[in-house]
Amino acid sequence: MLVGVERFAMSDQDIQKLESQFPALSGAAFAAARQRVLASGQSVLQSEDGVIYEVFPDGRRVPVKRIEPPTQFQSGSIFTIR
Repeated sequence: MLVGVERFAMSDQDIQKLESQFPALSGAAFAAARQRVLASGQSVLQSEDGVIYEVFPDGRRVPVKRIEPPTQFQSGSIFTIR
């Protein structure tokens, strides 16, 4: 048992509220991290329309590799990753 750690119960509604905020918060975190990397003079990798690009701070984009386009799915779907 952890000493000094309080336990509290969250309702399903509380959990759903937090889960609904995750996409926006994670998107903002990734965008900020991308900007920090570019501002430091380094490049980032970005996928778009089935191509991975290396993106440079000056805006130049160099294709690196062609990939399969992302799989579309509906929210709430269940699928297995093998």
